[in-house]
Amino acid sequence: MADDHWYEDETGSMVRPYTVTRGRTRPSDRHSIDLMSRVTAVETDDGTPGVDHARAALLDLVRRGPRPVVELAADSDLPLTVVRVLLGDLAEDGLVRIDAPRRVPRGAPTADPDLLKEIVERLREL
Repeated sequence: MADDHWYEDETGSMVRPYTVTRGRTRPSDRHSIDLMSRVTAVETDDGTPGVDHARAALLDLVRRGPRPVVELAADSDLPLTVVRVLLGDLAEDGLVRIDAPRRVPRGAPTADPDLLKEIVERLREL
């Protein structure tokens, strides 16, 4: 009988982050990847040639819809530094587009302070 127990569920990844990024701690200088940068998958005809497991898994998350880098890091269960390096690699390969965060124009309405207070109160209840 096969053992269906997966050890990484309890211990975390058995592959060290520096192995996944090939020892790099930063993406290439060609890409500015901010926490709130929006990442979008670029459709290609040839699939994902030469993309390893970690990059393919991250690309699958991006293909679910455009998302900020910080969300991808949370959903991928990888350190932010690793996600930034992997996204830089995917951008270099033309598989994702990384857009700068949207800036709020001056004079634009800001978040409702009462709504923010209510959110904080609800989070404290958790």
